[in-house]
Amino acid sequence: MSPAANEPEPSQPEPAAGNHRPDRTLLAILAAIAVLVVVALIVVFTRGEPAPVDEATPAGVVQRYSAAVIAGDEAAAAAYLTDAVKNRCNTVERMPGDNLRVTLVSTTERPATADVKVLITVSEGGGPFGNAEYQVEDVFDLVKTGDKWLIESAPWQLTVCPNPAVK
Repeated sequence: MSPAANEPEPSQPEPAAGNHRPDRTLLAILAAIAVLVVVALIVVFTRGEPAPVDEATPAGVVQRYSAAVIAGDEAAAAAYLTDAVKNRCNTVERMPGDNLRVTLVSTTERPATADVKVLITVSEGGGPFGNAEYQVEDVFDLVKTGDKWLIESAPWQLTVCPNPAVK
């Protein structure tokens, strides 16, 4: 045997330690993950407010009323209440609006009345394990007055007692 038989061929040098080429599959996976993260961030930051429901429907009235209550705009909320509710109003301590989230569950509409069932999520501050949160289903009762729907009763978390001058 000649000494040249034990030497590597010059056209195929051995790779230097730490000089490995990354696997193309790994790069493709990392690129896909990066794209998914970017898309998720775009969705989270651009989703905005929920689409408004037609105000001529019971669900639309409840949506606008709830948004006004959560925003602290009692005058706007009062516009969706019947006169009887405004006149028999009892002051109720409301929860802070930024602690409430309202989700539509179902609507039952009849010719002169309607029930809108909602899921109310209440977040209460801090605690050793983060925010405490609970959910409760409740119902808005609406009546048809002329050609529009008005709220006859609302869940206590979303009750407003407008100033008697607001009618």
